[in-house]
Amino acid sequence: MPIYNKLVRDKIPEIIESNGKKFTTRILSNEEYITELKNKSFEELEEYRNAITREEALEELADLMEIVHAFARSHGTNLEEVEEIRRNRAEDHGGFNEKIFLIDVED
Repeated sequence: MPIYNKLVRDKIPEIIESNGKKFTTRILSNEEYITELKNKSFEELEEYRNAITREEALEELADLMEIVHAFARSHGTNLEEVEEIRRNRAEDHGGFNEKIFLIDVED
C-alpha cells in the first residue's frame, strides 16, 4: 500500500473511493495546512519545471495558481488584494519582462 503523507485536492478522496479503494485521511490544523501548502507549492513548481509541452506547462501553472489561491485564503485575503500588492511592487521594482540576469555588483 503506497503511503503519500501529503496535501491533496478536496475531491481526491471521492475519486479514490469511486475506484473501490480504501484510504486514510485526516484534517490538518491551520499551522499544518500552511506547512503542507508550502510543501505542495514546491512539488507543483518542480512539476512545472519538468513540463515539456505547452499543455503540460499550462496545467502545472494552473496547479500553482490553485496553491496561490489557497495561500491567499489562508491569510484571510483573496487574489484581488494579492494582485494589487503585485502591481505596486511591479511599479516600484519592475517585473521580469526584460529578462535581466544580474551577474554581480561592485562593493
